[in-house]
Amino acid sequence: MTGTDSSAVVVLHDLERRFGDFVAVNRINLSVQRGEIFGFLGPNGAGKSTTIRMLCGLLTPSAGGGSVAGFDINTAPEQIKERIGYMSQKFSLYEDLTVEENIDFYAGIYKLPTARREERKRWVIAMAGLEEHRQSLTGTLSGGWKQRLALGCAIIHEPPIIFLDEPTAGVDPISRRSFWELIYQLADAGVTVFVTTHYMDEAEYCDCLGLIYRGELIALGTPEELKGAMTEELVEVACEQPQEALFIVEGLPGVQHAALFGRGLHVVTARAGEAIPVIATALTAAGLRTGQPERIVPSLEDVFVSLIEARDRQTAPQVEVAR
Repeated sequence: MTGTDSSAVVVLHDLERRFGDFVAVNRINLSVQRGEIFGFLGPNGAGKSTTIRMLCGLLTPSAGGGSVAGFDINTAPEQIKERIGYMSQKFSLYEDLTVEENIDFYAGIYKLPTARREERKRWVIAMAGLEEHRQSLTGTLSGGWKQRLALGCAIIHEPPIIFLDEPTAGVDPISRRSFWELIYQLADAGVTVFVTTHYMDEAEYCDCLGLIYRGELIALGTPEELKGAMTEELVEVACEQPQEALFIVEGLPGVQHAALFGRGLHVVTARAGEAIPVIATALTAAGLRTGQPERIVPSLEDVFVSLIEARDRQTAPQVEVAR
């Protein structure tokens, strides 16, 4: 959600981060509500991880600011670290320690009282389903089990907010689904979850989404709001030679842009009814075997591709002028 709200636990105001002349995060404004699953999406290098590191008190903003759990990210990073859980995209546990030893280590890092450590360790093991792996070396676990253990260690101190930076990268689809079931359980218990991902299926699981591209927040809303905000119409073209078809379709009148999608194309047009016969005629004339083009409901992936293409078209004239 945008704007400020008394129930917001993460608030950003014109947040910036520069590395020399490079602007990694450019004047981002947003707020995340208590108990919300907020998805931060964007291609690699868009600024997702840089933003999360600022929110976690690991990186100082170059300009702007914000708050996490009521503490200023510029002036109170240590207080923020005590009240959040953080799981990075790189596996951060010790592979030469057992499951229990890793949990004990993180319980010590978060300074859990001795009386609570055993209780919380039992909870983590049960939550992650690791009862049969308590004494296993962490390095011998599969990617899915490691991921669940890492989540458990990140929340062993019961933080009200957790930041998950590409937590399911490189994990098989079944393990990803299981991991998201754990996230739902946490959100149902009132924990706020701020997660970065580039998987479009995971975006559908979030209550609210922000799309970041080249350091800028270019879209914000629920999955349904974002899909409903796409004013263009989408045409699907099934064909045996999609690369050749793409080259032809992109130059047709009424076509705004097209992209490869599986064994075919998704074509964004102003009016699908007018574009469909033009597309079919052009591909037939080129001797390409295709199915009948048809209008379809856009997916989140279609929406994001469209938004990114639109942003590139807006910035291209600026680049030409600068030259």
